[in-house]
Amino acid sequence: MDIRRLEQADLSGKTALVRVDFNLPRDETGAITDDTRLQSALPTIEYLRDHGAAVVLLSHFGRPKGEPDPALSLSFVAEPLAAALNAPVRFLTSLNINALKDLGAGDVLVLENTRFLPGETTNDPELSKELAQFGDLFVMDAFSAAHRAHASSAGIADYLPTYAGLAMARELDHLAQALDHPKQPVMAIVGGAKVSSKIDLLENLVTKLDRLAIGGGMANTFLLAKGIDVGKSLAELDLLGKANDILKAARKAGCEIILPVDGVVATEFKVGAKTRVVSLADGSMDAVKANEMILDVGPDTVTELMDAMDKSNTLIWNGPLGAFETPPFDTSTIEAAKYAAKRVRAGKIVAVAGGGDTVAALNAANVVDDFTFVSTAGGAFLEWMEGKDLPGVKIVTQTNRQNGSA
Repeated sequence: MDIRRLEQADLSGKTALVRVDFNLPRDETGAITDDTRLQSALPTIEYLRDHGAAVVLLSHFGRPKGEPDPALSLSFVAEPLAAALNAPVRFLTSLNINALKDLGAGDVLVLENTRFLPGETTNDPELSKELAQFGDLFVMDAFSAAHRAHASSAGIADYLPTYAGLAMARELDHLAQALDHPKQPVMAIVGGAKVSSKIDLLENLVTKLDRLAIGGGMANTFLLAKGIDVGKSLAELDLLGKANDILKAARKAGCEIILPVDGVVATEFKVGAKTRVVSLADGSMDAVKANEMILDVGPDTVTELMDAMDKSNTLIWNGPLGAFETPPFDTSTIEAAKYAAKRVRAGKIVAVAGGGDTVAALNAANVVDDFTFVSTAGGAFLEWMEGKDLPGVKIVTQTNRQNGSA
């Protein structure tokens, strides 16, 4: 992808202002329960230090209302970051520019939660300008925040030469490989509960894919639109017309739509519920009963998905096939994910996945490390797949030049 990369920057003797994502999950004791995002920031920080730059880190944490909240302070990050870097890390509670006076090459400074600052979420130019005083160049390394037009993730680029950090560049390169310049044919699996949350995604994908498999609760709306009874399953009656529009657009674009041909149903949604497999073919005698819910796709559907993967060279995955958090309705997601991982290991397919539920599902299948790339970006990943321009991506593209950067 044509972006301004960190490797292009002159770093020696400079101070790099770096937007990272330290919005880390913590338990009731305050302990970090998943440091994935901290670990992903390390390569960029270490690269900057190794090339003679001082490092000032920016991040949000939680959802404060534009004012300090001790419970949401980023101070907890300093100690684990110092341990990971095996180097001292300073923490600054306020925007005191004097703190930079004794900051030398290789030093690391973390600023307090950017969402404590009025004007952060409204991308206030004055705040962006004030933040920009803390660096000679800006490094955007938080793809997970790239869909937000905030001062710390976009506005600073109006005042400093801007580059993509190593994690950001890696994310963009893999997403471009999956959707912008993929190895054909291309297939996507899109699941989740509701069509309403993924209309833009589906409308964009059907114009770019060879085949699109729809699972999860959202598949029920499409089945109902095709006249198939789904009992008391989750379905959005007000979106039946939209579902039909998407099916028509897919036919026009030559994109094969794969809907479930069978489903796992139950009368109760609970762990260990009594289930049965039913056909979802139009007119089937073994159909969903009025008191049953479709909570997972069935084995024949999984077989169809595997066959589709065999015919594809690129796979994009967003969303589970069923209610995977509640066994036994995780079966199909895990089976399909394991098969995709097997194809990746054999060098037969490039598989890129993203979104919160998707990552959790792939972790449940223990295949995250086998996929070509798994994005933890959530909303930014979805908006990218929807074809939207992301403010935090726009600032690192070669065509977007500010203050002589690039």
